[in-house]
Amino acid sequence: MNPASPTEYSSQRMLLHMLAVLGVVLGPHLARLPLWEDLFVATVAGWRLLATLRGWRPLPALVRTLLAVAALAGVYASYGRFSSQVAGVALLVAMAALKLTELKARRDVMVMVLLMYFVLVTHFLFSQEIWTIAYLLGCTVLVTALLIEANHTAAALPLPVTLRRSGAMIVQSLPLMVLLFVLFPRIPGPLWGLPADSGAARSGLSDSMAPGDFDRLVESDAVAFRVRFDGPAPPMRSRYWRGPVLSHFDGRRWTVDRRPDNGAAAILKGKGSPYRYEITLEPQRRRWLFALELPDPAFLPPDARLDAEGQLVARAPVRERRAYRLVSYTDGRLQPDLPAALVRAFLQLPHGYNPRTLALARRWRAEGLDDRALIARALTMFREQDFVYTLHPPLLGRDSIDEFLFDTRKGFCEHYAAAFTVLMRAAGVPARVVTGYQGGEKNEFGDYYVVRQSDAHAWSEVWLPDSGWLRVDPTAAVAPSRIENGLGVALRGTGELPAFLDPGRRGYRWRYELAARWDWINAQWNRWVLGYGPDLQQAFMRRLGLVDWTRMILALTFSTTAVLAGLGLLLLREYAPRPERDPALREWRRMQRRLARAGLVQRPNEGPRDFARRVAATHPEWAADLQRALELYLSQRYLQAPDAQRQRALRRAVAACLAAFKAGRGFPRDRETAA
Repeated sequence: MNPASPTEYSSQRMLLHMLAVLGVVLGPHLARLPLWEDLFVATVAGWRLLATLRGWRPLPALVRTLLAVAALAGVYASYGRFSSQVAGVALLVAMAALKLTELKARRDVMVMVLLMYFVLVTHFLFSQEIWTIAYLLGCTVLVTALLIEANHTAAALPLPVTLRRSGAMIVQSLPLMVLLFVLFPRIPGPLWGLPADSGAARSGLSDSMAPGDFDRLVESDAVAFRVRFDGPAPPMRSRYWRGPVLSHFDGRRWTVDRRPDNGAAAILKGKGSPYRYEITLEPQRRRWLFALELPDPAFLPPDARLDAEGQLVARAPVRERRAYRLVSYTDGRLQPDLPAALVRAFLQLPHGYNPRTLALARRWRAEGLDDRALIARALTMFREQDFVYTLHPPLLGRDSIDEFLFDTRKGFCEHYAAAFTVLMRAAGVPARVVTGYQGGEKNEFGDYYVVRQSDAHAWSEVWLPDSGWLRVDPTAAVAPSRIENGLGVALRGTGELPAFLDPGRRGYRWRYELAARWDWINAQWNRWVLGYGPDLQQAFMRRLGLVDWTRMILALTFSTTAVLAGLGLLLLREYAPRPERDPALREWRRMQRRLARAGLVQRPNEGPRDFARRVAATHPEWAADLQRALELYLSQRYLQAPDAQRQRALRRAVAACLAAFKAGRGFPRDRETAA
């Protein structure tokens, strides 16, 4: 390759920097995109790199058009549309890569830089965690450095210089960013309108349950929600967080009954003290909200309601992290009166499934046992016979309940809840399965509890005419430690515990403390930053005395103006004369200023020695003092390393000169003193 001119080298250097920054900006997105698009982006970037290094000619317009059409077709084939969140990002990434094929002028470089800024914003569609903010802040510094380099046409700036200037610009913008975040009027929901597939990927509980479903949840340490109680928390055995209620059974899978909603649940408050608490729920793209059994209908979020089965349901799917306050009674009663049609619905069983289970339940009923005695008989069977609570039960076939009760006898919470519910229905007791979470671990560094996906649980409810729906947890009969102390204690020593729950693992303690500290930081971030919505903003503004929108807008305008004015003054300081930092030069110039008052000004082409000689020629009486000050100045500034003692001597010599000048003619009698 021929040696490049300075201009060509600068453009090539900037293009290499652009490719590197683009790779950093697109990195997280590439993990979410189809493999073909990752290869497409890598191929286009590789071509751009080789074309720059080897001087290849640009791609013809027809080839660029065909590549754009192919990218459009590939995105549509992968997602079936362009309007969804992931599809839109995939299309944006493909177009950003294709922009590399037509970089000809500085204008194209500027468009590419602005496109990178836009891509940075799209990362918030997928994650708003602290690490995401830190990563994108670093990316912003890199993109801004690239912008500085693109606008510096005189010569190539060193990389440390552009990074330093970029970092300074970002730091200067932070006060304005914080001000706008705090004072700019907040709107409910996400800051931008999100497409239908927005929010986090579906995680956690489902609206159905089959054997083995909960095993996968227990392997996850992802946070489901966090709870902050106003006072003491209920004991572990009472911390049942109610979720989807499953009442339809097809022989293997339990699902939510799709019958029309029959109105709100009838809940009678218990005699005990209520628990007041706040839940911060992670996004799960479902409408249900979790609540401690049983929530008081008088204290529900404005956009939520209790359905007929006692489940708290939001008006819209939870696509972003949200906080809500509730009041619950752990000894409350649910639906004491049940219509006959619903009684029959909760006795439904599919025909031809699990004949041995049905025969057992009917035999118990034939013995003359009432409803409560039937419940006790089933729990006694689980407690006293050789049933095993295990995270990895055997696979079950068509008659899953029969195989579990009479053959394998090894299961997890969903096995016991399903088997108990089928036994009750077969014996004529209305019953259903309730899913949710049980327990929760207190964070050692905060005043809140963390409920993880590993706390997912399933239990049963039976309806009794004199009591309404009664919670019965057959897992507590088999593994009481699961309810009293949590999953980690229940499975300890079995070899089935996930690593994050096993205290016997090497380094468990320090990993646990690190995770707890990080979770506390995340909880504060979620509460005060991501949770800074209209309600929290209005409460904060009231503390500042900004009780209406007019005052808030005035405060925002005044504060923004003040911050911008402060930044402007800060930037103007760079062009203001800077004070002399060399102490020797400062003393010499102090003497120069005094001589200048008498018209003795040091000329631009005149050195200190020549200037002193000229002054001594016109004023011989000052020659000795001037010569002493000159020698000390030259020694301190040029000839030897700076020395504090010599600096003091120079200060005294200059003071002597000033005193001599003051006694001479042509100098004003002012009050300036020597050092």
